Amino acid sequence: MAPRAKASTEAVEPTRRSTRISAQPKVETVREVTKKAAPKASGKKRSANEAEGGEDGGDVPTTKKSKGESAGTEEPVVELVDKSAALSPIDIGDVLPSYTVKNEKDEDVDIASLAAEKGIVIFLIPKADTPGCTTQACGFRDSYPDFTSSGFDVYCLSADKPAAQAKWQAKKSLPYPLLSDPKRVLITALGAGEGGKTKRSHFIFEKGGKLVDKKIPVKPVDSPKLALEFIKKLNASES
Repeated sequence: MAPRAKASTEAVEPTRRSTRISAQPKVETVREVTKKAAPKASGKKRSANEAEGGEDGGDVPTTKKSKGESAGTEEPVVELVDKSAALSPIDIGDVLPSYTVKNEKDEDVDIASLAAEKGIVIFLIPKADTPGCTTQACGFRDSYPDFTSSGFDVYCLSADKPAAQAKWQAKKSLPYPLLSDPKRVLITALGAGEGGKTKRSHFIFEKGGKLVDKKIPVKPVDSPKLALEFIKKLNASES
C-alpha cells in the first residue's frame, strides 16, 4: 500500500508546479501593458512641451521667422529695384538703350554710347575668374586684334563687382573693358538673366547700336569663334 501513496503524492506535485508556471504569464502581461502605456504618456508630455514652446515647439516659430525675415529683407528688395530700373527686352533689330553701368575701373559707362563709332561685341559670363568664363574671356583676348581690325570693339558683361573684374582682368591680361551689371538689368533685357543667374552668351551690335546677332546659350570655346565668323560674313556682305 505504501508505494501507491507515493504515486499519489507525485501526481499532486506536478499540479502545483503547473499552477505556479501558469500564473507567471499573467504578471508578464501586466508588465507588458505597463510598458506599452509608457510611450503614450511620454507622447502627451511632448505635445504639451510643443504647446508651451519647449524645444520642439520653440524651433518651429524660429524657422518660420527666419524665412519671413529673409523673404522680407532680401528677395522683395531685389525685385523692387530691378523692376524700377527695368529695360525693355532687346532683340534682333533693336537698338541699345541709354543705360549706365560701371566698368572695371568703377567708372560710369552709358552703353548706348559704346556703338556710336564702331560695332561692338558684348559677351556675357556667369562669374568672373571661373574655369568656363576664363576660357571664354581668354578666347576673346587671343582673337581681340581680329575683332578690332574688323571694326568691332569687345566688352565683357557680368554681375561681378568692378573690383573683382579688375583683379581678373589683370590676372589674365584681358585687353578689353569689363562691364558690371550687379542687378542684371541689362543682362535681363538681353534675355540672358534668369533665376538670379547669367546665361553664357554673346551679342553683336553694328555701328549705331542695332543688334544683329546673338547666341544664348553658347559654349565657352565656341563664343569667340562664332562671333568673329559672323562679323566677317557681315563685313563681306556690306562690301
